[in-house]
Amino acid sequence: MQEQLAKIKKDFLKAMAEVKDILQLEELEQRFFSRRSGELTQAMKNLKDLSVEARQEFGKLANEVKHELEEVFAKKREQIETAKMGDVLEREIIDVTQPKLPEKEVGHLHPNTLVQNDLEDLFTSMGFMVLDGLELESEYYNFTTLNMPSDDPARDTQDTFYIKGHSDWVMRTQTSSMQVRALEKYGAPIRMVVPGRCFRNEATDAAHEHTFCQLEGLVVDKNISVSHLIGVMKELLRGVFKRDVETRLRPGHFQFVEPGFELDIKCLICGGVGCGACKHSGWIETMPCGLVHPKVLAYGGLDPKEWTGFAFGLGMTRLVMQKYCIDDIRHLQGGDLRFLKQF
Repeated sequence: MQEQLAKIKKDFLKAMAEVKDILQLEELEQRFFSRRSGELTQAMKNLKDLSVEARQEFGKLANEVKHELEEVFAKKREQIETAKMGDVLEREIIDVTQPKLPEKEVGHLHPNTLVQNDLEDLFTSMGFMVLDGLELESEYYNFTTLNMPSDDPARDTQDTFYIKGHSDWVMRTQTSSMQVRALEKYGAPIRMVVPGRCFRNEATDAAHEHTFCQLEGLVVDKNISVSHLIGVMKELLRGVFKRDVETRLRPGHFQFVEPGFELDIKCLICGGVGCGACKHSGWIETMPCGLVHPKVLAYGGLDPKEWTGFAFGLGMTRLVMQKYCIDDIRHLQGGDLRFLKQF
């Protein structure tokens, strides 16, 4: 692993020495620092194959290398921009009679993206892969492989958007549709999360929207138990909120887990008193979760007698609302700049 980091550092410094303009610099940034395909990100994905001690040592070394390369990158960007500004000043003749132009507004990340980035960083540090999923999904992966046969009432309760003329294709109702796809591609053991948008024909209110974000998590290995699930859930919430939050775990029925649970957190907007965001219950339904149903493992090509696992479907949009104390989910999709400029 150390040799891999040393090679990345050597390649980076060599490439940096050849950078002459901002376009080359941006290409270099994508090559090494991209959140999905950058060489540093790919190196971090190898953490899942190490022991706990080796993972901590390698993670520390990887962060040191990353910070060192980021400093070199920042200095190079400053040099290029300074040189470019000098060339512009030499060429331009300033018209002092021209009225002041309005300042250019700089965009920023949406609160959904901010929380998603935090979650991806958290799970990557725990050895999880971050995968993309299809928003237009087949009925087979969206329902059948999740232990929902054609006559299962869950297909109706999720108020699915079907594609006209293609009744076997849907706008995915949950990122859980990637569970079997991931097992088919990567096999077991596996640790992965899938963030992304989901779609349901909902009657919108303060707590429900037709388009929302989820983060699906799946761990499959040998001798996985509920204690592993609870440990990951607590670490997840602590990483997002930067403090301990009050939770409760209660039984829940979901076709793709057995046994199934609902993990709720006490509403951080009203402190548990009751408000529109928590449907006046004082609690927010945050994560359906449980041990992976044997039929799902079988659909993924695994022997349920040999492999076990747990899965969770994090309501990422609801987590955004709790983190930033947003009392109406519709603000997040409304496109109102007065709201979005707060973040």
